[in-house]
Amino acid sequence: MLSGLLSIAVAAPAGAQPDAVALAESLFNRGLADMLAGRHQAGCPALAESHRLDPRPGRLFTLAECEAQWGRIATAVARYNDFLALYSRMSEAERLQQRERHRIALEQRDALAPLVPQLTLSLPGDAPPGTIVQRDGITLHQPSLGIPLPVNPGEHVVTTRAPGGPVREVRFTIDRSESKTIALEVELPAGEPPPLKAQAPGAQVGATGAFGARPAAAPDTGPGGQRVLAYVAGGLAAGALIFGSVTGFLALDESGVAADDCKDDPDRPGVATCRSAAGVAAGERAKDLGLASTIGFGAGGALAGAAVLLLLTEPSPPRPQQVGRVGQIGEVRWSLLATPTGGVVVRGRW
Repeated sequence: MLSGLLSIAVAAPAGAQPDAVALAESLFNRGLADMLAGRHQAGCPALAESHRLDPRPGRLFTLAECEAQWGRIATAVARYNDFLALYSRMSEAERLQQRERHRIALEQRDALAPLVPQLTLSLPGDAPPGTIVQRDGITLHQPSLGIPLPVNPGEHVVTTRAPGGPVREVRFTIDRSESKTIALEVELPAGEPPPLKAQAPGAQVGATGAFGARPAAAPDTGPGGQRVLAYVAGGLAAGALIFGSVTGFLALDESGVAADDCKDDPDRPGVATCRSAAGVAAGERAKDLGLASTIGFGAGGALAGAAVLLLLTEPSPPRPQQVGRVGQIGEVRWSLLATPTGGVVVRGRW
């Protein structure tokens, strides 16, 4: 039954080139044969290339099945979601042809999603601008760092490289359902000093000259306790909003399934009649996911407001004192002061 579902073809897209269609068909047949023989490392890339050349729902569904059998469950969940999104845009006649695949895709997606590992990669705070981070050859930019992202189980390689510096490599293994955080290290070019920390506004610099030495710099103080709480609340708010978005998307998907299966009863206003137990179950799941999404967005909004309030009400740091130098030559007394704004004031008495 499953092999029949995998091999059924549908009409080619109107804009597909004949040569691309023929090549895609050949790649699909070869990839399907490798998949059924358990040679997923060869079959799945062939199926992916077939779908790229000539996108069809059946090829996308077969690719998702291949990735799932190969154990690349994060990729499989993404492919199933692509198929389900495509199904939601089909006509009634097309949905009728794809209904069984839609059922399997829903079951597989829901079963595999909780098993997808989550990986968080973070750079040190003093990493120089332009540092490149790559995971398995894929470049990750700043928005992809510091947050948990789905990844396939197994061995992975993460590299970091500062501008002009050597490549620093980290190898690790992650299992199903595991959440892992890795603090990356960056190696600077040979002979280059560590990057200087940005100077806080209002920092004072003392003058140097023949009449004395440079005064000691004021100690660098870290963020206060209230700002740390604001950062924590902001991180929790981001997590809650992501949770609300994911559950909201799942609720919409389940609502679409229930809407296809259930119709309003004309004899009982406000009551829907479903053709199968699957429609009833989808409706219940949609309600539960919708409630979870509402809670997630509410908690995220509250935490975000708390973070902003903590930042706005944080006490101002104490005003730094001016640093300067005092000297006397004969009957002339003078003082040279550096101000917080970068100016210089000379005071004297003659």
